[in-house]
Amino acid sequence: MPAFALEPEQLRWCEELRTLAAERLVPLAEKGSPSGSPGRVNRPLVAALGESGLLAHVFPQERPVRALDLCLLRESLAQVCTEAETALALQGLGAHPVAAAGSPEQRARWIPEVRAGRAVAAFALSEPGAGSDAAALALAAEPDGGGWRLSGEKCWISNAPEADLYTVFARTSADAGARGVTAFLVPADRPGLSGEHLDMLSPHPIGSLAFDGVPVTRDDVLGEPDGGFRVAMGTLNLFRPSVGAFAVGMAQAALDAALAHAARRTAFGGPLKDLQSVSHQLAEMAVRTESARLLVYAAAAAYDSGAPGIAKRSAMAKLLATETAQFVVDAAVQLHGARALQRGHLLEHLYREVRAPRIYEGATEVQRTIIAKELYR
Repeated sequence: MPAFALEPEQLRWCEELRTLAAERLVPLAEKGSPSGSPGRVNRPLVAALGESGLLAHVFPQERPVRALDLCLLRESLAQVCTEAETALALQGLGAHPVAAAGSPEQRARWIPEVRAGRAVAAFALSEPGAGSDAAALALAAEPDGGGWRLSGEKCWISNAPEADLYTVFARTSADAGARGVTAFLVPADRPGLSGEHLDMLSPHPIGSLAFDGVPVTRDDVLGEPDGGFRVAMGTLNLFRPSVGAFAVGMAQAALDAALAHAARRTAFGGPLKDLQSVSHQLAEMAVRTESARLLVYAAAAAYDSGAPGIAKRSAMAKLLATETAQFVVDAAVQLHGARALQRGHLLEHLYREVRAPRIYEGATEVQRTIIAKELYR
């Protein structure tokens, strides 16, 4: 498939996804989590993602997940319902290491539950002192008989502390940097595991985790001991282009809102769109959005074809798309004026949502570092 064009059936699928999101997922997102508190896991929404078959595209049964499918899903959902997009992405991020590196027993136990939306997954990598520098992880896995005990903290973990299973990255070899990290599958009911919610700018389900001698065994290892960094980077290389797709979806939603507003709003004797300063701004927003979209789908196509330079392409896609989305949403707010900052306005919602993707799964500065290193590889 050319990187610059989607097939007609893919375009039809995207339209079907947007319709499904508007009709079934938006009402569940607006209703919120059953607890009634913002920033909590919306389990009915997660269940609907499973029942509607959307999570089956993230965890297909007969083949590995395709990056292109992830990008189509995330961009389409983001244009209509960012809450549904985020819930789907977090299921993928949290359980992909199980699908990709887990044992047959681990996969059989958890992947059907995650795919059906009955179990909530989380990716526990970041720590209070190890965010951008993932190789600096300090969560300790101390040997204990034939297994280990986990002691330390994780922070800014999406779906924590409400998830049913966690992909946890811990240090099994001291002073070994990235080579001394192991990935573990830790069910939420393990003794010694606790957590609390964090109140963030945008009310996503996110929290911290405390590990007080949490027991894990060889049966809980994902991949190989001391091979967890490879598991983490493999997951991030897959999901970074789709973070870009999420950002492109938000940018497109903001652009559509700005185009509609500029066509109907009158000022200085005519519609806003006839003012050169406004029309040029709209053109710039459109060009940047389409440029980001092309890079995102080029990265996804490269990943699916096994092309070289995946780390660089993924980093480029996430970098350009998230920075573009920030620009486009901000410009749309500026064109709308004060009304866009009222609670409940689409752009007020997007303005809060668009900031985090420039940080999570590797901040913009980290993406530039990855790209620069890859250029000299």
